[in-house]
Amino acid sequence: MIPRYSRPEMTQIWAPETRFQIWLEIEAHACDAQAALGVIPKEAAAALWEKGRFEITRIDEIERETHHDVIAFLTNLAEYVGEPARFIHQGMTSSDVLDTCLAVQLSRAADLLIQDLDALLGVLRRRALEHKNTVCVGRSHGIHAEPTTFGLKMAQAFAEFTRCRERMVVARAEIATCAISGAVGTFANIDPRVEEHVAKALGLTVEPVSTQVIPRDRHAAFFSALALVASCVERLATEVRHLQRTEVLEAEEYFATGQKGSSAMPHKRNPVLSENLTGLARLVRSYAAPALENVALWHERDISHSSVERMIGPDATVTLDFALSRLVGLMDRLVVHPERMRENLDALRGLVHSQRVLLALTQKGASREAAYTMVQRSAMKVWETRTDFLELLLADPEVVSLIAEPELREAFDLGYHTKHVDTIFGRVFGPGAEIRRAAE
Repeated sequence: MIPRYSRPEMTQIWAPETRFQIWLEIEAHACDAQAALGVIPKEAAAALWEKGRFEITRIDEIERETHHDVIAFLTNLAEYVGEPARFIHQGMTSSDVLDTCLAVQLSRAADLLIQDLDALLGVLRRRALEHKNTVCVGRSHGIHAEPTTFGLKMAQAFAEFTRCRERMVVARAEIATCAISGAVGTFANIDPRVEEHVAKALGLTVEPVSTQVIPRDRHAAFFSALALVASCVERLATEVRHLQRTEVLEAEEYFATGQKGSSAMPHKRNPVLSENLTGLARLVRSYAAPALENVALWHERDISHSSVERMIGPDATVTLDFALSRLVGLMDRLVVHPERMRENLDALRGLVHSQRVLLALTQKGASREAAYTMVQRSAMKVWETRTDFLELLLADPEVVSLIAEPELREAFDLGYHTKHVDTIFGRVFGPGAEIRRAAE
């Protein structure tokens, strides 16, 4: 984590103060359950809530000697609690504290990421409805294909990030498990009811079989979900980058007064935000691989996963949180140029209607192969001579022998390509999306 790409609410989840506070609550809730079962005195459990404190510098000092973070924490805790501290951590093992804490942190991080996605969905919905009928050229392989609308581009992104949100909800539920099962996960020295109590108190569910650690397939699924969100961030950012290219310039990032695009060229207005998002997405995706490799631990546990998670937990969630927030701002203020979209649409002098002409010829009796040859014959001349496609078709005796001029001209109607936009919007946003836009 670096401050440049971090937001305080997410970084606070991973701060040492937060981590140790969660540890303290895990131990205190466990003591409450132990006291209720008669395993430890109720006074001992009460003392932990009343006197339980920690000092980060003191924990670090103890850890330098013990080389064990949980023992260092418990030692420091005992310095505040006093004699009743001997009842703390009864029957528990370090992983009970560490894994349950990580579950809490990842759950809280997921909540923030879901909020980020909600904000993004709100912006994408607004931009989609705003430009539902803003016609532009669709591209395949980067080459002009057929007309679409800018609103459909935004609707596609909305649908994609809706799936991202659904995956994050599932990932949050899967990661939010508690393990208080003791050494090798057998509950030999601690009652399973303690785990149930701690889980409920922390808003978690019980891990069915923890083997001393929570199985890492859950974590792998979580970080894979983050990677998928990051990939969708990059897809939208890449679309903006392409649309802002000088030769295209159908949309561009907002350029603020006083902003500078280049230290050497004063005219530059670069897609710096979307380029930044592309880089951040690469980072978040890279964290999925070590999470997947963490699944294969030795026997009931080892700690090969530990160093990985200490890094990818904060880094992946903080980076994605920042990226989503940046994407919200980018799309909210994205400058759209409908006039340039129309210019680009017309740049190939009607070639975007070639398929409709092809289909019209087949309807008049031509074989598909013959129709394709006729249409391509004129289409290639447009590429070479920049002549109007419709004029070339009208000058082709074979074409006009099959289709009358009025029908041929009708094949160049843009409305033909946008007639089902409402249907698509209804699928994405629900019935009446166009009505809601008018009301807004």
